[in-house]
Amino acid sequence: MTTRELQDEILRLKRENGVCVLAHAYMDPAITEVADYVGDSFGLSQKAAKAPQQTVVMCGVRFMAETCKLLCPEKKVILSSPVAGCPMADQMDREDLMALRETYPGYTTVAYINTTADMKRAVDVCVTSSSAVKIIRKIDNDKILFVPDANLGQYVKQQVPEKEIALFSGGCPTHYRVSAKEVAAAKARHPGAKVLMHPECNPAAQALADFLGSTTEIMDEAKRGDAKEYLIATENSIVQHLQLACPDKRFYAVSKDCMCHNMKATTLTDVLHCVDGTGGEEIVLDAETMTEARRCIDEMLRLG
Repeated sequence: MTTRELQDEILRLKRENGVCVLAHAYMDPAITEVADYVGDSFGLSQKAAKAPQQTVVMCGVRFMAETCKLLCPEKKVILSSPVAGCPMADQMDREDLMALRETYPGYTTVAYINTTADMKRAVDVCVTSSSAVKIIRKIDNDKILFVPDANLGQYVKQQVPEKEIALFSGGCPTHYRVSAKEVAAAKARHPGAKVLMHPECNPAAQALADFLGSTTEIMDEAKRGDAKEYLIATENSIVQHLQLACPDKRFYAVSKDCMCHNMKATTLTDVLHCVDGTGGEEIVLDAETMTEARRCIDEMLRLG
């Protein structure tokens, strides 16, 4: 079968079987083209909760599918590729966090959404990369323990200097590959280009960016901006997505190594098997995890 034939079969089967397909923006365009919704992980879960379909396929990584299940407890949630994990989410488990919390008594524990459902059970408030600054400002406590991404945490510290923020030394190995040296070299090659960067990149690289934001915020900034060239410092698939969306502009990856192998684990054939009911992995969470992990997400929503 050709790519187009595979896509047509997926579109037919998802309609026939009542399946909602979610695709993170880091997925290949061949996959995003057959998705019902494309975007950041938490936004996709919110879309799934409102979708009429009772079966949801998450084309992303495991923590995203778990978050989707937390927001859609009554629905069948399928992870497109069972091997697609997240190294950052796996850097810390619930026991690790409980031990760390004892070191910081009186601190409100804030976790990046890029964490497992089990770890979220020990968290006070959850945040996304786009909401972290806003929500931490609203927390009624000046002492914050932020986990696991130290780079995003450092960015938040700069934006919210009035609070005492303790960090864990975790982070995204994909975004960590973007170095300040590479950013400087890319700017030298494209002197008129604006640098759009994810705050999961390290602080030295962030200092050279023209704009810092989540994946969706980066894409929105590139689409509405008046520059003709952009240097993209996040997962490299975004360069291709933006070039397709904005053919009148030019986009370049800051680092050729900024690629998430876990995101690339899902293939178009995987999606086909998910919608025909023969592939993927159903996400099953016990009642205790569902209740306890949901609390930090509800608190995030309450704070805005």
